[in-house]
Amino acid sequence: MRLEDPWCDAPASGWGRMDSTGGQVPVTPPAPAQQRETGPSAAEIYLEVQRSPAFQQVRRRYRRFVVPASVAFFLWYLAYVVAATTAPDLMARPVADAVNVAMVAGLAQFLTTFLLTWAYARHARHRRDRAALDLRWDTQEMTRGAGR
Repeated sequence: MRLEDPWCDAPASGWGRMDSTGGQVPVTPPAPAQQRETGPSAAEIYLEVQRSPAFQQVRRRYRRFVVPASVAFFLWYLAYVVAATTAPDLMARPVADAVNVAMVAGLAQFLTTFLLTWAYARHARHRRDRAALDLRWDTQEMTRGAGR
């Protein structure tokens, strides 16, 4: 990799620098006296972002999907386990040849998992990703000068 590669952040972070003997140069943070305060600290900025209405909306959208979906999936799984233990005759009932109700319900558990994963990814893509990305960029812009 070339050092002038714009995607390489090694020179900016100090990682990968060599001294005259070929050993790694340790990266030491500047002393507190050398740091000057130009604005709020990064912790204050993150707390401000966490309290912002945009962040709260992203969290609310996340909870509106995840909580009901998790409860529904857990109840579906619990129903399968309870039916398997309390109603073995029902679960042993044949559906087609050697396939019984228990096998169909077990495969439906896998199908439900895949459908829930697809629904979660779709929900995140359509309802949260853009707002979360905007928050991320705003936070990065605010923290760029923090603590220097």
